[in-house]
Amino acid sequence: MQLGLIGLGKMGGNMAERLRLGGHQVVGFDFNADAVKKLTESGNVGASTLEELVNKLEGRRAIWIMVPQGAPVDETIAKLEPLLNKGDILIDGGNSYYKDSARRHKEVTAKGFDFLDVGTSGGVWGLKAGYSMMIGGEKETVEYLRPIFETLAPGKDKGWGYVGPGGSGHFVKMVHNGIEYGLMQAYAEGFTVLEKKEEFNLDLPQIAEIWRYGSVVRSWLLDLTADALAGNPTLDGLQAYVVDSGEGRWTVFEAIDLNVSAPVITESVIRRIRSREENNFTDRMLAIMRNEFGGHDVKKS
Repeated sequence: MQLGLIGLGKMGGNMAERLRLGGHQVVGFDFNADAVKKLTESGNVGASTLEELVNKLEGRRAIWIMVPQGAPVDETIAKLEPLLNKGDILIDGGNSYYKDSARRHKEVTAKGFDFLDVGTSGGVWGLKAGYSMMIGGEKETVEYLRPIFETLAPGKDKGWGYVGPGGSGHFVKMVHNGIEYGLMQAYAEGFTVLEKKEEFNLDLPQIAEIWRYGSVVRSWLLDLTADALAGNPTLDGLQAYVVDSGEGRWTVFEAIDLNVSAPVITESVIRRIRSREENNFTDRMLAIMRNEFGGHDVKKS
């Protein structure tokens, strides 16, 4: 089965390679000519323009878009639509906001095309382990593309599925990432408590390995944490600066709109924002207030 793929970064490139190994042909486009060259050298087909990509696809075209969320997705869709035939399929596999995906589904299907929003998880490990995919749109379209999803997934019947109408795929992925934020924060705080107990001289990589097997807190995220600690137990050379893709924030906003209490996810997002503040003003305010009401010492730079 053929698939058009726009966006050949690390994740897109790995997806193309997994599909090739599964017997599918990918026709790929990226503004980075080196990425297109790499795709071609691996045995897939490269395209230098969107027009060329569309023309190299046969029959009912399916084009998977892997570009940054927001305007880039809308711009890519707008450029593709004049090149497509009725019934062709557009797939957004990036981290788009679910309300944008619901809107795009409505707009694209009104013009006679099909649209799927596919929340995709797996990152750089997807090539080897497969991708978890949460799919919104029409069931018929999902079934048509079943061979693609089965090849990308960890197994034919594992790690992927149709979850509901347009926008629902990215909604489920949004909440997935919110949960991920909370899990990461809990692991980070726990290992910090261990690291601060200096009198025991604890070996963090060893403890991570112990927890990986039989423990209630074992997980793939802990597996990755153990690998990271084994390579750099004291986190030398790293800055305490944590970025976020936006999906954690969206999950918090949605929880508030739905009157759902989600303190763990909310705090994990706030901690990421806090990590970017140098000489934190909030903490300096706390220090000066303690000094005012209690005469407590204030450390000065």
